[in-house]
Amino acid sequence: MDHYSTLGIAKNASPDEIKRAYRKLASQHHPDKGGDKSKFQDIQVAYDTLSNPDKRAQYDSPQPQFQQGGFPPGFDDIFGHMFGGGNNPFGDIFGQRRQQPQRNKTLNIQTSITLEDAFYGKNIMATLTLPSGREQIVDIKIPAGIQDGTTLRCNGLGDDSIPNIPRGDIHLSVHIQPHQVFQRRGDDLMCTLDINCIDAMIGKTMEVNTIDGRNLEVTIQPGTQPGQILAAHGYGMTNINNSNKGRLLLNINVTIPTNLTEQQKDSIKQLFP
Repeated sequence: MDHYSTLGIAKNASPDEIKRAYRKLASQHHPDKGGDKSKFQDIQVAYDTLSNPDKRAQYDSPQPQFQQGGFPPGFDDIFGHMFGGGNNPFGDIFGQRRQQPQRNKTLNIQTSITLEDAFYGKNIMATLTLPSGREQIVDIKIPAGIQDGTTLRCNGLGDDSIPNIPRGDIHLSVHIQPHQVFQRRGDDLMCTLDINCIDAMIGKTMEVNTIDGRNLEVTIQPGTQPGQILAAHGYGMTNINNSNKGRLLLNINVTIPTNLTEQQKDSIKQLFP
């Protein structure tokens, strides 16, 4: 696979030409827009290589390389057998002391989604500027049922500043915005259901809107008390592990009228002498 052909550019293309070609092709072939996933991945790999000056130079003129330290593979083992140990005895002399391996950085980003997004799941597409200066389009799937404060790990999509070693990761922290109607408790959703005192005394059938837009019929039993909780199973949040849904918890709030007429008050007194 030739990276230049993949992006449809000449081998002497400028960084701006590479970037423009990548943006155009990534938009055309993105899987969410009906594109081929393998083609989209090829475009990503090609851009990852050609947009990095060091990677591009290595790609254009590949050179064999020894392992870090200056000795070909196997030299440390040979020294180990000769001197009865596993280390190169000449390491200090030749400056071959083992060093901690270099690593590309993990990038920490965050996003804010609605409770409905957390209920259904959501794909987030964003353009990031990496520490190397290269732009990258990332497409991250947020699973249905995700909890507030969860961090998603995206392997190999992070920093690429140091060539010829694995890229860093991306850690995406997800914050869920407060909802005007529902409060979340684990996989359960709670909301307040207002009923008047007459309905609380004699009972009533009511309709409640659920988070996914359905109408749920709820029966208020005669004698329902303020603060009583009614539970509707299967109308809460999706469990991220097994796709089961929690409960919708209805907190009963009994409202007392404050603007009764004298005639209405007399009628109530006759009912409850």
